[in-house]
Amino acid sequence: MNQHDTILNTYCDQIQKQGYCVVPNIIPTSECSELRSRIIQAVDQYHAKYETGRDAANNGIGFVPSLINHEQSYVKYLLSEPLNALMRQFLGVHLRVSFTSAIINYPLNPSGDWHADWPFNQRNAGRIRAPYSDLLMHMTTLWMLSPFDSQNGATRIVPGSHRCPTNPTIWDAPFVSPKLETWNGKPIPHPQEPIQDEVQVNGKQGSVLVMDSRLWHATASNQSASPRVALAVRYAPWWLNLQVLRPDSDERQRMCDESGLTENMVPSIRQTAFAQLPDNLKPLYRHWVE
Repeated sequence: MNQHDTILNTYCDQIQKQGYCVVPNIIPTSECSELRSRIIQAVDQYHAKYETGRDAANNGIGFVPSLINHEQSYVKYLLSEPLNALMRQFLGVHLRVSFTSAIINYPLNPSGDWHADWPFNQRNAGRIRAPYSDLLMHMTTLWMLSPFDSQNGATRIVPGSHRCPTNPTIWDAPFVSPKLETWNGKPIPHPQEPIQDEVQVNGKQGSVLVMDSRLWHATASNQSASPRVALAVRYAPWWLNLQVLRPDSDERQRMCDESGLTENMVPSIRQTAFAQLPDNLKPLYRHWVE
């Protein structure tokens, strides 16, 4: 077994057992400052355009979905190894990118709720209803353009929680009654409840936090004087239906507009933005072109 395979197996083992790993040095440290500046500029310019429920004035978060449409300075790193091999190991060679978002935690943003990401968040219209099967079917990556540390709001996670068939969003999910109130002898915590086993995931700038999207995690408060800048890139296998995320899709109309439920929105990729992507990256995005 060569060194590449050994490293890949280590990351796979960490994700299977703990639900996450940190892959260092995906983006060169020397590039991070420029990328941070460009992402901050994009969020400043486009944040107000999107109705996402993430109002920076209220929760201290700057957010832009489908960042590909507005800023592509980072795309040359999206197929970097061993991250690319890690995604394909779990999701197959025909995987797709489901979300590409800019996320900025501004100083003194409040801590967020415990949750699992789409499609496991029970507040969302497009959820896989809990209790769900013990199957990895979506992956979340957070690209650390700023260092992640306890001072600036490194992401809080609960190691091993990805194996639980529910998550804390079950307690305030609309039209859903909790069917599983305990797991492994412990009660399922409420979204704002402290969890004894939680940790903050620290990492150097240029690192990528990789999570099974079922993993319980939460935004931490940024107690530093500078914004904490990250990209959230999520990946899906070929067979997972993403259409509830697309504006004006029939699935979104049926599951959100007609039901009164809410869901993340991922704007379609403009033809002009797609044309600018490297050819080897286009297969991961072409399913979402307008």
